[in-house]
Amino acid sequence: MSSAGATQTKTASFAAPFRHTAFTVIWTATVVSNVGGWMYSAASGWLMTSLDPDPLIVALVQAASSLPICLFAIPAGALADIFDKRKYLIAVESLYAVLAAVYAAMVGLGLATPVNLLLFTLVLGAAGALTSPAWQAVVPQLVPRDDLSAAVAANSVGVNIPRAIGPALGGAMISILSIAAPFWLNAISNLGIVGALLWWRPRRGPGTLLPAERFGRAMLTGLRYARHNSHLRSTLMRARSGFFCSPARIGRCCHSSPAGRLAVAPTFMVCSSAS
Repeated sequence: MSSAGATQTKTASFAAPFRHTAFTVIWTATVVSNVGGWMYSAASGWLMTSLDPDPLIVALVQAASSLPICLFAIPAGALADIFDKRKYLIAVESLYAVLAAVYAAMVGLGLATPVNLLLFTLVLGAAGALTSPAWQAVVPQLVPRDDLSAAVAANSVGVNIPRAIGPALGGAMISILSIAAPFWLNAISNLGIVGALLWWRPRRGPGTLLPAERFGRAMLTGLRYARHNSHLRSTLMRARSGFFCSPARIGRCCHSSPAGRLAVAPTFMVCSSAS
């Protein structure tokens, strides 16, 4: 096969999930929401430097944002298995939008403090962590099996695009409008996800007469599966290696601030243990 033909095949494969309206709508809403989330991340760090420029306090913003995924990933996976995924996502994403709007109003009114900034960052991070496994689990309901691998790849692209442009857009909004603008856009962008989930009507699969699995048992089942599945175990080990390398990169960036390293490193230590 020629290189042009191979490129065309890869392009068609990547584009395959977007032939399905449900996937396209939810993917687009998720990308927009993720852009808002990264705008919030940049703005929260910027805001903290004006509230309290102490390096330790500024570093705690990133720690508060990252810690929830390490603490709640396993419980969130159990909840995604127990409850109806669509209804569960609607509930948590709606709560996220409300909390984000509340804090945007507080920032606009000049009521932000270091304590409530850290608190809301932690709570919003927890809401995001609680939805992460459910989002991954709904992908097979959006596309047929033949397009699943391409859909997973498209989701990875949808995660990295906001990571690249979100902070830059957040900085631009702060300079053009105000420090509250990225906080409002974060709340508004999340409404798109709620709307997309309300619009989406997944196909109903065959029902089951078995009762829902208990919360604690569901977590143990997931841990047991991760332990005995060789492919998943190797993936987790690679992720753990990445977490161990990250503090070194952050430490190099914060070389002049031992307090900053002290605040960030525990987050990655917890993540590494969770892996």
